[in-house]
Amino acid sequence: MKDSRILCEVCTDKRGVNLKTLEQAIVLGIEIAREGREGRKIGTIFMVSDHEKVMGISQSLILDPLFGHPDEMKSIFDPNMRETIKELAQLDGAFVIADDGITISACRYLNALSDGISLPLGLGARHMAAAAVSASTNAIGVVVSESSIVRVFDDGVLISELIPELWLFRKYSRRFSQASEQPEASSIVVAGVDE
Repeated sequence: MKDSRILCEVCTDKRGVNLKTLEQAIVLGIEIAREGREGRKIGTIFMVSDHEKVMGISQSLILDPLFGHPDEMKSIFDPNMRETIKELAQLDGAFVIADDGITISACRYLNALSDGISLPLGLGARHMAAAAVSASTNAIGVVVSESSIVRVFDDGVLISELIPELWLFRKYSRRFSQASEQPEASSIVVAGVDE
């Protein structure tokens, strides 16, 4: 898949992140950035992989809404869970997603040192938190900004900025390019109004 190749290029080899899970987190982030919720833009963080370390340097902001639910109901690949995540993204805090796609926790306060992290001007606390956690763990940070841009952090560095419309355009243009065979004259039908 072309998207997996792109993900391999932007993520360092040392991470060992499940690219299918990372891709699902990015696509979910793009959906949240594009759709918002209840008529307003929202932002959130997905920390993908190395969930045990991420859980160790974070804490719950509120009672964890995912606590106690069976893992088979918390897969990021499950459409029902994806809708649940979109609803929970309205609350403050990050999502912690295991390498196999299970959403371990929601509404997490990420608490990592930001020493040595340098971000472009204009990026706020959400971006700094994801960058800092990606620097001190083997997790990848996917940040949905309220400005409708999805940013990916690896090893404390901003490695990708995704504009939802361009991501979707690339996805759909690939479908069109696969169907660009030259039609034969016998396969063309002209439909019109009879005079």
